[in-house]
Amino acid sequence: MKNLVSNKLIIIGVIVILFSSCVSQKRYTDLEAKYKKCNDDLNSIEKAKNDANVMNTELNAEIEKLKKQKSDITVESAQLKDNYDKLQGEQSALSSDYSVLQQKYNKLLTGNRAETSEIMDALQKTQGDLLKKETDLKKTEADLQKLQLQLNEKKNVLDSLSILMDAKEKKLNELQSILTNKDKQVNDLKNKITDALLGFKDKGLTINTRNGKVYVSMDEKLLFASGSWNVAEDGKTALRNVAKVLELNSDINVMIEGHTDNVPYAGAGQVKDNWDLSVLRATAIVKILLENKNIDAQRITASGRSQYSPVEKADTKEARAKNRRTEIILTPKLDELFKILETN
Repeated sequence: MKNLVSNKLIIIGVIVILFSSCVSQKRYTDLEAKYKKCNDDLNSIEKAKNDANVMNTELNAEIEKLKKQKSDITVESAQLKDNYDKLQGEQSALSSDYSVLQQKYNKLLTGNRAETSEIMDALQKTQGDLLKKETDLKKTEADLQKLQLQLNEKKNVLDSLSILMDAKEKKLNELQSILTNKDKQVNDLKNKITDALLGFKDKGLTINTRNGKVYVSMDEKLLFASGSWNVAEDGKTALRNVAKVLELNSDINVMIEGHTDNVPYAGAGQVKDNWDLSVLRATAIVKILLENKNIDAQRITASGRSQYSPVEKADTKEARAKNRRTEIILTPKLDELFKILETN
């Protein structure tokens, strides 16, 4: 179960989207609010998962304890029942003996005084034993009733815990089903994107999955000339192929992230630095995707990361070339998952 929930957490991490820069102050504020909401949602999911794990552990321990107590009470009840049956048999035998002695006493009442005295003594002893057995029987009956009440109370608690466990297990199964479906959705999406971009495999394009999301990474050489944010023709073709996949998968959110190397931007005009360049490149790609009128613009977010999220930290020509990239991050929506968590 623990591994199961850990896998869920990895998938739930899909809601975390980092926004580092925007084209305007208002856009930046909106992205920052989205980031905070996603972060809060993630914390809620993690708390709900931890609470569910703690509750399941405590309930399992309590059920095992109650089962042990129930077993002990059942054994003790059986023993008392055996003693009760034995005492009843002894009481019956003593009653029979008492009756016989009573008859002998009445018969010999006028006979030998010594024999009569002996019979009297035996009769009194038998009567005393009978009273003691009756007292023991009453005590045993009271103990049996007390144990039965305890057994009923434990059974009621056990039934209540079982109902609660069933409800928790049902909710966890629903979560697992949704997360499993999201895994399949992510893998299917990756395959569709891979097929759509098959012709660009050796042109600076890589596709992989991380944390329940599909990452389509395009090198600068596929999309832009150095220092430019105008998309090259090969890049436009690749992006339009991506747009066709997005059109057919309307439940996928899209984040476009622009990345640069650590060489200061040397251009002029409104573009002052790598921050500006990375954002302009991201928005340029968004505009090409939205040429497909069947894609809802609300699904897409543009973000510039400048030089601060490198894939290679070495200060070499090869590392800088890898860092100059644009990533299209595709994330399945988690509305079903949030709906289940909100019912807790």
